[in-house]
Amino acid sequence: MTFASLLPPGSTALQKALERVGSEMLDIPVLVRAVKSADESPLQFLPWLAWERSLDNWSSDWSEAIRRERVRQAIPIARRKGTAASVRAVVQSFGGSVALREWWQMEPKGVPHTFDLVLNLEQKGAPASAAFVDQVIAEVSRAKPVRSHFTFTQGVNVEADVGLIATVRPTLFARLSCTAPAA
Repeated sequence: MTFASLLPPGSTALQKALERVGSEMLDIPVLVRAVKSADESPLQFLPWLAWERSLDNWSSDWSEAIRRERVRQAIPIARRKGTAASVRAVVQSFGGSVALREWWQMEPKGVPHTFDLVLNLEQKGAPASAAFVDQVIAEVSRAKPVRSHFTFTQGVNVEADVGLIATVRPTLFARLSCTAPAA
């Protein structure tokens, strides 16, 4: 095996032998792109990747899909921090949906720098736990504009079938003709 030596030309034979042995021992294939990717990184490296991307909150209780999505969305959320778009992105990174209405969109107009937040955080058809909702609200508080305050409402998805029930009732209509009596 040939390799580029990092030693100076006047190195001893022992130093050259140690360099050769060390280079063979450390010749471990590491796919840096895979480790730095939220999709391909091994699960045990995700907390370190989250720390590198400055995620404010991390929990090993989250599902793998949520953890990967939080890491994937960390930089775009940080770029838009302090906007309504960042609040929406935070909720979506937790796998939820959000309806956000700012004070100027309300009828009548609301208190300046406030907004209403309706979150739907169902996980696999079941309502989210209170602890999970608290974590999402804490992240929303970090992503929202600092001067803004919000009212939180938790939404629920309900599915139902709508059927059409009709009955036929025969009806007879008669045309009445009325005339005024002659005076």
